[in-house]
Amino acid sequence: MKFLDQARVFVRAGDGGNGCQSFRRERNIPMGGPDGGNGGDGGSVWAECVPGLNTLIDFRFQQHFRAAKGGHGSGRLRAGAAGADLTMGVPAGTRITDIDSGALLAELDAPGERALVARGGIGGLGNAHYKSSINRAPRRADPGTPGEERWVELELRLIADAGLVGLPNAGKSTFVAATSRAKPKIADYPFTTLHPLLGVAWTGAHEIVLADLPGLIEGAHEGVGLGHRFLAHVERCEVLLHLVDGTAADVAADWRTVRAELAAYGHGLADKPEILAISKADALTADALAEQTKLLEDAAGRKVLALSAVSGAGVTTALRAIDAVLAERRIVRDAPEPEEPQPWAP
Repeated sequence: MKFLDQARVFVRAGDGGNGCQSFRRERNIPMGGPDGGNGGDGGSVWAECVPGLNTLIDFRFQQHFRAAKGGHGSGRLRAGAAGADLTMGVPAGTRITDIDSGALLAELDAPGERALVARGGIGGLGNAHYKSSINRAPRRADPGTPGEERWVELELRLIADAGLVGLPNAGKSTFVAATSRAKPKIADYPFTTLHPLLGVAWTGAHEIVLADLPGLIEGAHEGVGLGHRFLAHVERCEVLLHLVDGTAADVAADWRTVRAELAAYGHGLADKPEILAISKADALTADALAEQTKLLEDAAGRKVLALSAVSGAGVTTALRAIDAVLAERRIVRDAPEPEEPQPWAP
């Protein structure tokens, strides 16, 4: 299945049905009076988060969604039928934005969550509604109101615990393949990863969802390479695992390049907790690995892990480091807010 993380669709709710202007005309009832029924409400367009979806590919083949109109009222106080609602199924992590106003309409993260995208019109009132002791024969019947319509943008942001970032060929896909059952494309040329990929790794105590993202290069924020459009999927990650190729000529420069692109993208990515690791440690001698690690630690100012997804060395340590950060952030997030001090009263 082709991965698609952005789509634009047109949604239109159903119009409300018209109210009816009618009077009773029956034998043996000389003064019948008004009996026009109300129109039915139009159907609304909803978005619902459903399990089993991980892409927006379905919206490539259908871009228009219209809910049913409400039925018109009729005589004998018969109200029009309400229009049926229309529900669009979207994967978890979908943001829905109004294209014209830029307003965020909904953000659906868990299966079963629903959000109203376009509200249906209200049915018009029939003339029986306006009957009163003063106005015994009203001739007023209201038309139904039109339903809302708009163009919306659907943007899928994968929900993962940790996001893997780095230059192309830094070993991100190999790491995901070694720690999970995911089957990313792995080759000895850049940009083998063209779309984000999720993998579930086991740390020995917890499961961790990893997001493998296409590699970044210098100028990605200006569209160079694959750009950094896929970094939107990292916004929901709690921690970043930054892999630097240990066989590179300048590991410090490679690290700075990716950090600069994260800062250029914004949205708080540069402030997320980052675990820094040198990959492809199996391709280096012990002295070369120690030298590369020292250079990167001096540039980053913190401890650097060394791992090899091929041999498995250091992989468990990296996963446990991710798990430790997740546990710490989970504790902070779940901690109760401090109570405000109450004014002293004698």
